[in-house]
Amino acid sequence: MSPDNSTFLLFIAQVANGNQAVSKLLTEITVNKILKALICIVVAYTISITFQSFFNWLSERVPRRFRLLIKQSVPFWKALILLATIVYLLHLFLKLSETNLLALTGTVAVALGFAFKDYVSSIIAGIVTLFEAPYRVGDRITIGEHYGEVIGYGLRGLRLQTPDDNIVTIPHNKTWTDAISNANSGELEAQVVTEFYLNHTVDFEQVIRILYQAAYSSKYTQLKLPIVVVMEELPWCTKFKLKSYPMDAREEFLYKTDLLRQAKQAFAKQSICYPQPGETSEDSTHILIRDT
Repeated sequence: MSPDNSTFLLFIAQVANGNQAVSKLLTEITVNKILKALICIVVAYTISITFQSFFNWLSERVPRRFRLLIKQSVPFWKALILLATIVYLLHLFLKLSETNLLALTGTVAVALGFAFKDYVSSIIAGIVTLFEAPYRVGDRITIGEHYGEVIGYGLRGLRLQTPDDNIVTIPHNKTWTDAISNANSGELEAQVVTEFYLNHTVDFEQVIRILYQAAYSSKYTQLKLPIVVVMEELPWCTKFKLKSYPMDAREEFLYKTDLLRQAKQAFAKQSICYPQPGETSEDSTHILIRDT
């Protein structure tokens, strides 16, 4: 027998073995089963969308302290619906004996590992993130150069709403390589730091009193959490940091604006000077305020 013939026969044998393995694994595929599968997928998708819409609607109407708790439960319910759908479809089309299940798992793992490596990596990272919870729906996080509120948690990635009202979709597998900064970690409040750069010659005791007064008198301040003012000496100015918490992390920028407005009004009444970068003269009247 020639080498070409032996190679051809080996190929035929492998195809035959593969067909036998598939026939042992698959159940009989009928039109009724296909219709059931399509109905199952449509129902699962409808339930998932309905759940998300309902929980989002409900979270905006309950007392504020329950909002994040309701939104954070959405990924769990969506994962549960997805898992039930996959189990039903596998049961519908496959003979799930112990041997077949092991063979199917190995085959799928190899195929997905090569064909959809990044996608599968994102899905696995999403499942890990669901349990480790470095971020949840409602958290204000920074991943790479993007900062905003987590408003959606999908199978492949999360949706981030930036302060400019843009929606950024970030794959979950970014958690493998990128640092994640979480401002509130599931809590309703997130610390806001407002920085003021003032002339070296200002009365720092007076400045500290003004900043405390601005924080305590703001309608957005969560008074149950600490308010702190710290100082740092720089070559061209004295930097004051006002650290405080709004009652709702969503009000971060409204809160900063309110603090700046009150502080600037008080500084103007007291003739407190703001130097330009590099300027140290006592008669500086230029204002420089930078927020972070």
